[in-house]
Amino acid sequence: MSPMMLNLRAILPELYLGTMALFLLMAAVFRHRRVSLPMIASTLIALAATGVFLLPHLGRPMPAFNGMLAVNDFVVFSQLIIISAALLTVLIAAHWLKQEGHPSEFLILLLLATLGMLLMVGASDLLTIYLPLEMSSLSLYVLAAFTREHAKSSEAGLKYFVLGALASGMLLFGISLVYGFAGTTNFAQLAQVFAAGTASKGVTVGMILIIVGFCFKLSAVPFHMWTPDVYEGAPTPVTAFLATASKAAGFALFARFLMLPFGHLAAQWQQIIIFVSVASMAVGALGAIMQSNFKRLLAYSSIGHAGFMLMGLAAGSTAGVQAMLIYLAIYVFMSAGAFGCILLMRRGGRYVEDIRELAGLARTQPVMALTLAIFMFSMAGIPPLAGFFGKLYVVLAAVDAGLVWLAVVGVIASVVGGYYYIKVVKIMYFDEPAGAFDAEAWPLLRAGIALAAALTFLFFLMPTPLVAEAKIAAEALLH
Repeated sequence: MSPMMLNLRAILPELYLGTMALFLLMAAVFRHRRVSLPMIASTLIALAATGVFLLPHLGRPMPAFNGMLAVNDFVVFSQLIIISAALLTVLIAAHWLKQEGHPSEFLILLLLATLGMLLMVGASDLLTIYLPLEMSSLSLYVLAAFTREHAKSSEAGLKYFVLGALASGMLLFGISLVYGFAGTTNFAQLAQVFAAGTASKGVTVGMILIIVGFCFKLSAVPFHMWTPDVYEGAPTPVTAFLATASKAAGFALFARFLMLPFGHLAAQWQQIIIFVSVASMAVGALGAIMQSNFKRLLAYSSIGHAGFMLMGLAAGSTAGVQAMLIYLAIYVFMSAGAFGCILLMRRGGRYVEDIRELAGLARTQPVMALTLAIFMFSMAGIPPLAGFFGKLYVVLAAVDAGLVWLAVVGVIASVVGGYYYIKVVKIMYFDEPAGAFDAEAWPLLRAGIALAAALTFLFFLMPTPLVAEAKIAAEALLH
């Protein structure tokens, strides 16, 4: 088979998804100006088919485009998480899109953002990091400001764009420094240079700037300032997509960046990751306590969860990467489910986001209250729900790496953070009812929430497949 055919075979899922995005764009121009059921169905089929096309790549590592991209079990595992997050986002967004009469561009932008994420997690060169990262980011900026008639959405899009542009500039400046002092941008060649002990101070500065750019994308402290405002102002389905797919892509790419070209400089970046992990867990645990807006609460929750996932990266081991991937997969489902429940908070034809609006929900809509309680308890790390296992694996990885004190900080942060999750459950089950929410909701929305709740609640019955696949993916990254 010719090199070109091998290259095309390696990126077949991405080619298919890009083609479908263009096809839906033409359909939106000539036929479906507003979101319709055929457009939603086509988007779901496109994402599901992309996931199916990814499966044959498991166990078959291959380089592509002269080492600019890579396909291996770690990349495919991460891409499947991203596809799952995008599918869940479309499921929970369907009712909102159709009822509000939004244009079809929403689904097209979501597909293009997903395409950029799929490409960037397989990047094996600093340049192929930047290009798909910007492709994804530009789509997300527009999505954050999608409801232009609402001032909060426009503000969220503007803040995200301005701060995102700053982070991208720092990332690009860091890449230029690494190239200038190391003479290459290829991951494999950089690893060879650093293995020979020729890393200069300029390379270290470049590496730090790139880490800063990544920390912004991951909403990690101290580069988290945009997260609460953007999460609150952006449309809820967009917030769900930011919290799940974008975070999954960011962590997968961050792991490849740290472990592959800069693996020999672990002593230099590990202390940075530990600091960011501790700070993120602390801010996430304490920042949400006084929040009354549900989306802002979940924004601080996202910051805290980022700290836990960084704990796995800080371990710098196969067990640490495995724990990060397990946590990431679990977080995608419980976070998407929680945002789906926010989309059910509609009273009198108006969406509400105040936590106090959930008062007495267990008496008016017990199924919704139980479902949301599952997500809250899971995020708090209460056994036997899936979130407990995510935290357990990252804590064990930190202990195995000799970072016992970091594991202790994680446990303390989890206990403190449990307060605001349990507060939501207390409001639903013990406060006087504030009135039932509107019963009308598309089956797709309820199906998405039910799927996320079932996987979160029943994970303890069959954890082995995810744990085993995450281990294979981690070994593919580090060996």
